Amino acid sequence: MAQPAGISTLIIGGGPAGSAAAITLARAGMTPHLVERQSTPQNGVCGGFLGWDAIAALEELGIDPWSLGAHRITGFRLVSAGRCVEAVLPGIAAGISRRILDSALIEAAATAGAVVSRGRTARAVDPLTRNVRFDDGETLTAEALFLGVGKHELRGMARDFSVSSVGLRTTLPASAALHDALAHRVELHLFNDGYAGLLLQEDGSVNLCLSVSRDRLAAAGNVPALLKQLKREAPLLAERLSSTPPTHFDAIAGVPYGWRAHASHHGIFRIGDQSAVIASLAGDGIAIALASGTSAAKALLTSGPEAAPAWQRKWRRECSRPVGVAEVLRQGVAAPLTRSALMTLLHLAPRLGTGAAALTRVRKG
Repeated sequence: MAQPAGISTLIIGGGPAGSAAAITLARAGMTPHLVERQSTPQNGVCGGFLGWDAIAALEELGIDPWSLGAHRITGFRLVSAGRCVEAVLPGIAAGISRRILDSALIEAAATAGAVVSRGRTARAVDPLTRNVRFDDGETLTAEALFLGVGKHELRGMARDFSVSSVGLRTTLPASAALHDALAHRVELHLFNDGYAGLLLQEDGSVNLCLSVSRDRLAAAGNVPALLKQLKREAPLLAERLSSTPPTHFDAIAGVPYGWRAHASHHGIFRIGDQSAVIASLAGDGIAIALASGTSAAKALLTSGPEAAPAWQRKWRRECSRPVGVAEVLRQGVAAPLTRSALMTLLHLAPRLGTGAAALTRVRKG
């Protein structure tokens, strides 16, 4: 039997987490191998919102989101049962499609010196040997392995969690009405057992993300039936969808909001959603992905592959507060009574919304 080919550092997944790790390692003189399953850039189910912390992290990696056409966001709007609350964000944020962002990050990784392979899917990992089997039959073994496969599972390294939510995403075509309604703000529609978020992207189109409980989707029967229910419950959301009703959604069947990795193996770094899954309501997913990829890469550079278990525990602690706060908010807005109380409180004191947004960010350092 042929022995697996060996390399020093292998990164599975070319999203923000994997690319951030690749750029950091390549800049330090290493030659990481970055493998991305998509052969061409795609829009991910999650993402699109760049917080002020994500923008700063991108700039440190040599990516200027404004030069990519990112839409400037300064505030947010919460809508529920005919009530509307608006507040400013703690910093300048941006809206950009994952297709554009991920493409820029992978290109930056290749420019920095990473070896990039696209259109290859990792099928399984042996955590003890760090052997990775790909869909073409090849097996690679690495001294250090970074898992950045997002919310997807990888055989041998599947996460242990219970699923409560389904993630859905689509793109609404550009229109003058949507541009005027969403200019410089992200809009969140709250309803029973879920929420929807809308923001403008670099080309004027609108990214629409839905998070809904599995039970609610199952009760509705399918996504079109769910949309009909939501349009009755959320008239303003129905108005946003009226010009061109969406007919296709990208989906993730199980989103383990609140999950954090509590352990790892020698030489294996879980990054991005493989390290912590924050509710998309908080808009901090990309920032966590970038920070985790960079932080894990620095741990490898400082202490080698054996740093992985200690780094994973440290990262779990660092994500505790933001993920916990986001979970409280997510569960609070899902129930009618607590959602109504939250809307009343924010109506009286909008600055509380600004403060809550700040609490969901991972502290740098």
